[in-house]
Amino acid sequence: MSIKKQYLKTKPVCKVTFRISEEIGHSAGTAHVVGEFNNWDFFSTPMKKLKKGAFTATLNLEKGREYQFRYLLDKKNWKNDAKADRFEPTPFGDSENSVITL
Repeated sequence: MSIKKQYLKTKPVCKVTFRISEEIGHSAGTAHVVGEFNNWDFFSTPMKKLKKGAFTATLNLEKGREYQFRYLLDKKNWKNDAKADRFEPTPFGDSENSVITL
């Protein structure tokens, strides 16, 4: 898992590329990045599966904010990004969300 941040000089956004590694993604048929940036809509941000099994998605997110998010594999398995800036407990108290700070 990884997160790449590219700050744009001409716009108040950061281009963020979310990536699920081949090791985790190879056994999954689908992956979505789900978080505050898409109102936790499970299926609004599908990730593209690459040839070797990794998944990737790039979003333009507003700078100066934090966003909680998680990955949803095969519509049932939640995963956090080990490279997140930090982690926050979910409102349900059973796990944590990844947090990205821009």
